[in-house]
Amino acid sequence: MHPIIMLTKLYNGNPNTREVRRIADILRDGKVVIMPTDTLYAFACCMDQKRAVESIAQLKGFKLKQAKYSILCSSLSQVSEYVRPLDRDVFALLKASLPGPFTFILEANNNVPRNYQNANKTIGIRVPDNDITRALIEEVGMPLIATSVRPIDNTDDEPENYTDPDLIHDRFGSRVDIVVDGGYAEPEPSTVVDCSDGIEVVRQGKGQIDI
Repeated sequence: MHPIIMLTKLYNGNPNTREVRRIADILRDGKVVIMPTDTLYAFACCMDQKRAVESIAQLKGFKLKQAKYSILCSSLSQVSEYVRPLDRDVFALLKASLPGPFTFILEANNNVPRNYQNANKTIGIRVPDNDITRALIEEVGMPLIATSVRPIDNTDDEPENYTDPDLIHDRFGSRVDIVVDGGYAEPEPSTVVDCSDGIEVVRQGKGQIDI
């Protein structure tokens, strides 16, 4: 029997440890969770759960090979486990910017399954400035694969549909295993910075970065 779908409340700044453990168990069990970040809400699952990643692709409306996922990490130290050695300038930029509302495109190493890498063997890496997100990652014990709940065609002109956890639950609650209510999100996505060949801002979103 499919588990009862729930909308569970956690507070950024002081997420309930017991609830964090329960949600981490759901993630480790191969389920899909909708959770807050420091930008938009995101579909998320454990990195090692291929079926859950496929489910997210279906939810988002794209083929797995076309998907552009980010890896959510809890710290810069964890980031270093999944990317090739960073040059001094890139490391300094990440250290100054993380945690924060940024996605850094970096060269993936062999710890990142090929399914999640782009054609040029890069991956988007995030360390969100959100205690709920980082607590879940730490409790799970590995990075999470994530992509925002915002439609890929970006035609939804009602931003509250992907910033209001109640509306997100109404829309997706029957298709995921749990929705984590971390309060209202901001409508801006993360700023994307490509560091795979030099340093270039390829999408300006929430947060300003000094290059």
